[in-house]
Amino acid sequence: MSYVVLARKYRPRSFDQMVGQEHVVRALSNALEQQRLHHAYLFTGTRGIGKTTVSRILAKSLNCTGPDGTGGITAHPCGVCSACTEIDADRYIDYIELDAASNRSIDEIRDLIERAAYKPGIGRFKVFMIDEAHQLTKDAFNALLKTLEEPPEYLKFVLATTDPEKMLPTVLSRCLQFNLRPMAPQTVHEHLQKVLAAEHVPHDEPSLRLLSRAARGSMRDALSLTDQAIAYGGGRVDEAVVRAMLGSVDRGHARRLVEALAARDGAAVLATVDALRAMGLSASATLEELASLLQQMAVEQAVPGALDAQDPDTEDARALAGVLPPDETQLLYSIALHGRSELALMSDEYGALTMVLLRLLAFPPAGAAPVPPRETPRSAPLRAPSPPAMTMPVAKVAAPVAPVAPPRPAPVAPVAPVAEPLRQPAASAPAPVRAPAPVAERRPEAPAPVPAAAPERAAPRHDDLPPWMDEEPPLEGEFADAVPAPARAPSSPEPVPEPVEAMACEPAADEPPPVERRPRPVRRDEPPAPPPRTPLGDRWYALCQAMAERGAVSALLRELAWQGGLAEVDETATPQRWRLQVERESLRTHALREKLAAAMAAELGAPVDLVLEPGSPEDTPARRDAWERTRRQQEAEHTIRHDPVVLELMRQFPTARLVPNSIKPV
Repeated sequence: MSYVVLARKYRPRSFDQMVGQEHVVRALSNALEQQRLHHAYLFTGTRGIGKTTVSRILAKSLNCTGPDGTGGITAHPCGVCSACTEIDADRYIDYIELDAASNRSIDEIRDLIERAAYKPGIGRFKVFMIDEAHQLTKDAFNALLKTLEEPPEYLKFVLATTDPEKMLPTVLSRCLQFNLRPMAPQTVHEHLQKVLAAEHVPHDEPSLRLLSRAARGSMRDALSLTDQAIAYGGGRVDEAVVRAMLGSVDRGHARRLVEALAARDGAAVLATVDALRAMGLSASATLEELASLLQQMAVEQAVPGALDAQDPDTEDARALAGVLPPDETQLLYSIALHGRSELALMSDEYGALTMVLLRLLAFPPAGAAPVPPRETPRSAPLRAPSPPAMTMPVAKVAAPVAPVAPPRPAPVAPVAPVAEPLRQPAASAPAPVRAPAPVAERRPEAPAPVPAAAPERAAPRHDDLPPWMDEEPPLEGEFADAVPAPARAPSSPEPVPEPVEAMACEPAADEPPPVERRPRPVRRDEPPAPPPRTPLGDRWYALCQAMAERGAVSALLRELAWQGGLAEVDETATPQRWRLQVERESLRTHALREKLAAAMAAELGAPVDLVLEPGSPEDTPARRDAWERTRRQQEAEHTIRHDPVVLELMRQFPTARLVPNSIKPV
């Protein structure tokens, strides 16, 4: 007799032998005992959890005649009558199984409907079982609807599918649906113990735990893996054999990874990954084992003592539960879980595994001081350091001519220590500039006493932009202007000078002479410096514009003309000799030179000898156009920023800001 695989040999033949599907067994058993039978059943669930098995047991329960041939519908088929034995042997004429994966067209369904018109040959009911029913075509489903809704009293339909979402709603509404659940690893473990004991196969407990977890809730997969393990181990099932067969990662590797990550030891993480590479262990299996360990750690952290004491892996989870805080445990679990999908994105899965594991080290532990952000080159002009000896408090300035204004509340300190513009008396020349003190000196915790002479702040004007209206770090004076100023004593009218980016102050009597003034950073509203213009550049720019308007230059030819700078023109030569400097070598080709010379000759009305030579010209049409675009853009931004309506709206809505790139010149 040929060998029968374990998945077929130990297939349940009655509801009493079913494991892990108690909710389905109970519902069907009660319906059979009370004779409350539906005409169509739909069993859904993943592979290998018993959909076809339940269908066969249901067919036996409907047609069982008992050992003496006098039995009726029962929830406990005898297993010895002709109906039970022939259904188990798959040769009962009134039980028809149709595989919709290979018989999915309307022709097969029409044949099934024709057979439904005939009464059962030997049984009590005809049972039509359609496996993988979601693969039927839409036409096949529509052809089946009428018969499925009102079948003859002797006909029962059983549909099984792994993807009920693809079933037509009209089919789902005509069926009594049961969802078979994936089985728990403990349930699979207990069943495998019984099977191996019945087969007299020596085994150990760790091997069964590995097999039950690898089955992922499918009893058929568990029995198939057990068959494979028996063959791989030469008739014995032990942990080393099963681990080698499945490519599983030992719990010790996951434990070492957790310890290294908890200690923020990147070198230990890399050493563990190198060890996994040397042993050829799967990176995906490593993350799976790590996620399993973290799951047990999280359970122990939330409910101490809730883990199964019989499981040998429990000790590792309990020992490691204290090395990571609960939030980092959850974070690392999510990283390991989602990292499995990233392994296939790299050719080196161990490199991807390293990146996934090092991701936790990128997050600082709880309570650690955050790393201060680095200064960007953009903000460097506003944060230029000054010598310590040159610093002075804000309050130590000379008294202005105007009456003293009452003190104003200190504005919110900006991110970067920058200077604040102050007004100066009308009769005095601009005072020398001193470098500002650090933020810690200028913003003491307790308010300092107001000195006898304090400078009067300038009234808000359009040149003092609120901080929300610029992408650059705001000036302190701009912060103050954004806050409504309190009432102040009237002062004599005086001209308002241009705002400066550094603090303007006069040295006090006890102060040393003023130091060298700090350079004033360029504001966004100031136009950029124009490129140098030469007479040859003017002539070349006019010629290029004329050729462009006539359509004589385009694509690369236009790029050559716009990137070139005219270095020399010799009109006495025949033909005229024009020498053009071009920086990009890819534009200095013979074909482009000939085309540009022909276009120039057509525009000038005389032959041209064009010479292209390497160089970095400063006056080119491209530079002029770029400067003109920048100038028009800044003019447009300046117009919007200084519009009275915009300023009023910005002061009414402090959180609003203007996005410069959204402003386009007309």
